[in-house]
Amino acid sequence: MRGWWREIAGLVLPVACGGCGRPRTELCASCAAVLVGAEPGPRRVRPSPEPAGLPVVHAVAPYADAVRELLLAHKERGALALARPLGGALARAVEAADGGTGGSSPVPLLLVPVPSSRRSVRARGHDPTRRIALAAAARLRSAGRGARVVAVLRQRRYVADQAGLGAPGRLANLSGALEVVPGGGRLLTTGKVVLVDDLMTTGASLAEAARALGAVHHPFIPELPHGLPGGPAQHGFEQRAAAVIASSPASFELNRNSSGSWIVAGGER
Repeated sequence: MRGWWREIAGLVLPVACGGCGRPRTELCASCAAVLVGAEPGPRRVRPSPEPAGLPVVHAVAPYADAVRELLLAHKERGALALARPLGGALARAVEAADGGTGGSSPVPLLLVPVPSSRRSVRARGHDPTRRIALAAAARLRSAGRGARVVAVLRQRRYVADQAGLGAPGRLANLSGALEVVPGGGRLLTTGKVVLVDDLMTTGASLAEAARALGAVHHPFIPELPHGLPGGPAQHGFEQRAAAVIASSPASFELNRNSSGSWIVAGGER
């Protein structure tokens, strides 16, 4: 009911840009440009300290200023129309996590959202990460890349509010908290898995999500039909990947001299 009311209210109440507050538009041109991200595009990001098991994460923009306000407007203030442009930003991070193959790969992308708690979804009236993930998958499909959302993760125990917790506290709070739903492991074998979230701060959520997926799914690089030059057909393990819209500014600074690195990530709960 709450989500329905927000949809109706957005049609009749005055709107303002979620990023800067400019009236009569939910997203102004300046804030939309910020979501596109700076050149050279999405980059790999690493928190410090980096939690064990963190996937390779790519992010579009630092979590600051207009980007921070846009994510909060969508997540906490019910600006649901922002899901589409935020999904477009997430799609760019997913493309980076996919190695920039565009529509050339026949293997579909499986976007696995980091789950919010049931109480958070009830309080907000919607699941922001899943909504953005669905918009990102739609954007990827429109560009010719097979993609769909596979929401196979869930919380298996109580998790405290992460606000105010430092990196060690978040790791302890989330340790062993997630699991794959029954039958989810089978779904994960139908494509290339990319964990997605709106934001990465300490990396604790993504590391725990990767651990939970690893308990049931060990991704493989498809076998090369002719192998490497001069050798037989080969296959091996594929590194887990993640994509997020935003990450802490410090995690970008750590990668200033690593132009070839990439990260994909999402939001901390």
